[in-house]
Amino acid sequence: MSPQATREWEARWALPAALAAFAAVVLLLVPGFVSSVSGSGEAEILRSVDAHNGSVTLTSLLQAIAFFLLAIPLVYLFRAARARSERVLPQMIVLAAVAPLLIGVGTFILGQARQEAAEHFVAGEAKPTLSQAKAHEECSSEQKDEGKKEFAEEAEPEKGETALAACERKKREDDAASNAVSDASLNTVAGVVTLAGGLLFAISLFYTCLWAMRLGLLTRFWGSLGMALGIAVLIGFVVLAIVWFLYLGLLYLGKLPGGKPPAWEAGEALPWPTPGDKAAAELEAGEADEPNEPGDPEEKRKRKQRE
Repeated sequence: MSPQATREWEARWALPAALAAFAAVVLLLVPGFVSSVSGSGEAEILRSVDAHNGSVTLTSLLQAIAFFLLAIPLVYLFRAARARSERVLPQMIVLAAVAPLLIGVGTFILGQARQEAAEHFVAGEAKPTLSQAKAHEECSSEQKDEGKKEFAEEAEPEKGETALAACERKKREDDAASNAVSDASLNTVAGVVTLAGGLLFAISLFYTCLWAMRLGLLTRFWGSLGMALGIAVLIGFVVLAIVWFLYLGLLYLGKLPGGKPPAWEAGEALPWPTPGDKAAAELEAGEADEPNEPGDPEEKRKRKQRE
């Protein structure tokens, strides 16, 4: 494509790509406000999941849609990079489109797996593998380390129950809840799909940001941050994704304080100058500004060396 055709295509799709990025950011934030699930231990969390299964379905669905939407701004950036260099492999656009979809599907399945585990746990079908003796040993050690008063406050015993007995009960309940989660039929599927999507997302994001930075579409700071974003999402650090895609949406609309990098307006690659390039340009500018001095050129060269 010619630079003119590239600029026209990017201008036509800049708003949809930016809106998709903004919508994804909002949907990633919303579950934190609408989720009713709470609890300090695995058992409490599963009881809460069972009591608010509608909320769990809604939040997992919103998160899945958010990841679906992330494919649009990512593909837009890849397309912009590809239009500026034939060295950008066209096959990689498949990863940019598919990876967020896999994460979204895995996120939704994971929510369903949690509901399945909660149902089995509340029904009493999940059994602990932690023995009563082992639970007693662990609780006794905690009581000795924390002190009886703090231990009792943390254990929160029920009426007629000692703090030590409450601790043992909770440990075995949490162990049973953990077993319910690991034994859920959808848990393995969710893990495989999410892991595959996360790895592909990390690869596609690294590749896209690397080339976008090389071609002048992203600054070195935001390009490097985007390259690290895939790993951050893979380990669950979604906050970084929210900040980066918010930046990307503002970039597409040209609403950043410094505006878009020149490569966007040019419609072709304008790589950022390296520190060596900058130093050479400054040296040339200094030599150009230096007045011509009469005298022997060899003497002037020696004088410069001494300076």
